[in-house]
Amino acid sequence: MANGFVDCHCHISALEFEEDLEDVIQRTREAGVKTLVAVTEEVGEFSRVLQLQESYPDLVAPCFGIHPLQAGRGSERRGVKLEVAKQTDVHQTTGYDLDVALPLFYTHRDRLVAIGEIGLDFTPWCAPTQHHRDEQMNVFVKQLAVAKDLDLPVNVHSRSAAKVTIETMREQGISRALLHNFAGKPAVALEGVKAGYFFSFPPAVCRSRQRDKLIKQIPLEHICLETDSPALGLEKHVRNQPCNITLPCRYIAELKGLSPQTVQLVTTQNAHRLFPRANGHR
Repeated sequence: MANGFVDCHCHISALEFEEDLEDVIQRTREAGVKTLVAVTEEVGEFSRVLQLQESYPDLVAPCFGIHPLQAGRGSERRGVKLEVAKQTDVHQTTGYDLDVALPLFYTHRDRLVAIGEIGLDFTPWCAPTQHHRDEQMNVFVKQLAVAKDLDLPVNVHSRSAAKVTIETMREQGISRALLHNFAGKPAVALEGVKAGYFFSFPPAVCRSRQRDKLIKQIPLEHICLETDSPALGLEKHVRNQPCNITLPCRYIAELKGLSPQTVQLVTTQNAHRLFPRANGHR
């Protein structure tokens, strides 16, 4: 597959890759991956992803984004907030949210290929009340505005919120978006297709047949490949890596009755259309 793959959504700046990063990068290149669209979840990762771009300028394409879920107490995750909680408020978790991140989007605008990972996560244990959902929505809309202002695409999380995520992006005038690890209904996905959006799928789709109908109905011209490394690999609780990009490629090819080479070629073309700066980040 001479044209190479684009991993449209991975977390190469994650702590899980620190100890053996060189080996991970070598396996990534050997698998034919030409570009890693490297998303971030919180402002503490921003400098790390820029350092990785400096170390691997032909491979790493950085994104800045504030994820709808942030680190909480211990291993807990909490909904994102517009502002950093005051240290005097013992009921809130202090941390990095949007007010800290916003200036950095503009400071490093020339190095970014997209705004992400941003979006909505309305799973009940993550957003139990309307207030939690409203906070997420406010942060999402503000980051969509930044993307429009900087003329950048968005790399989007939409768990348990597929319909409202697509509706919100359309309302906000977003024309370039990737809905990563999409798991919404086919009819909702086709609304995204009408808006010109793209959908990506990680190796985890190979674990079951649950999304077969969805993938079959989305035109290949609107599909990209991702790994979401280190998460969403073929096996639960086993670290995923960008070299596993071949797994969803072969799976999508099987579902659509196409060759893996065709899926690789078209999804890479799609990625370059969606993330033009990633194509020229070298």
